[in-house]
Amino acid sequence: MPDHDHDHDHDHDHDHSPDTEHSELSEMDLRVRALQSVLTQKGYIDPSALEVLIDTYQTQVGARNGAKVVARSWIDPQFRDWLLRDATQAIASLGYSGRQGEHMVAVENTAERHNLVVCTLCSCYPWPVLGLPPVWYKSAPYRSRAVKDPRGVLADFGVYLPENTEIRVWDSTAEVRYLVIPQRPAGIEDLSEDELATLVTRDAMIGTGLVETPASQGAA
Repeated sequence: MPDHDHDHDHDHDHDHSPDTEHSELSEMDLRVRALQSVLTQKGYIDPSALEVLIDTYQTQVGARNGAKVVARSWIDPQFRDWLLRDATQAIASLGYSGRQGEHMVAVENTAERHNLVVCTLCSCYPWPVLGLPPVWYKSAPYRSRAVKDPRGVLADFGVYLPENTEIRVWDSTAEVRYLVIPQRPAGIEDLSEDELATLVTRDAMIGTGLVETPASQGAA
């Protein structure tokens, strides 16, 4: 696992207490909503413009961008090699770049190794390919337990791996952010690139999920 002595470009809360999950975030959410209301009343922000910004990251810059990157890597060996060698440029070649995605590293899941991404100090996250980070990614319990007990965290997400599968945890920082390239399931060789992309979830690209085939999704 990479060295955790990172100099982030902002201050962090180092409290990793795994008490009531999301309690910090719930309080912060209330404070943000209150501040938003005050600023709206004073005319400092336009709610409609804010909605456009949020929609941009949720739909246009959301996880579907990363899913397209993964799908391309599954069908194009040369792109896959480029992605693993220089993720920033490979991802940018598909039109996905910008703030929070300047320095990207792609890590590939295999039968022998499963990769899991966390930001132990805050919530550094690759917005251009995954959109806005989920609430649980920013929670103190996840940030702490992902390092101390990654197999247990994966089990909480319904991911159970063989005991002999190595779990490698990557610490995302302000300097580098990670994209997990999940394993391509067997039995989907006939799917097109666009069809493959629909199977790739945000959680699979963080490492807290696996890619399911259409048959297994229907049986769930």
